[in-house]
Amino acid sequence: MITEHPRRYSQAFKQKVVREYETGESIYRLRKKYGIGAHRTVEQWVRRYGRSGYRSELVIIQTVDDQLEVQAMKQRITELEAALAQSVLDNRMLTTTIDVASQSLEIDLKKNFGKRS
Repeated sequence: MITEHPRRYSQAFKQKVVREYETGESIYRLRKKYGIGAHRTVEQWVRRYGRSGYRSELVIIQTVDDQLEVQAMKQRITELEAALAQSVLDNRMLTTTIDVASQSLEIDLKKNFGKRS
């Protein structure tokens, strides 16, 4: 039976793999490309040699105009949410009014709406 000895990788090689990972290459492809055995090996290299949070953080660069546009859109969303909430309340009030009137008059106003009596 042939036993495989653990491979040793140079620091320069590890850093090269990590830089490729940081530019968007997947761990799976890197392992396949370089014949690296375990998935966790590359993860450990990334933790040790990688730039802190390079792929885990989203960096958004905005101009002043972009920021103002985002603020305006957030304000508009708030206004629309308030208008929707008011519409829902109005609808519930009118539906309840019709139900109460139907019971009081003993007529189904929803069915008979628009008919002349």
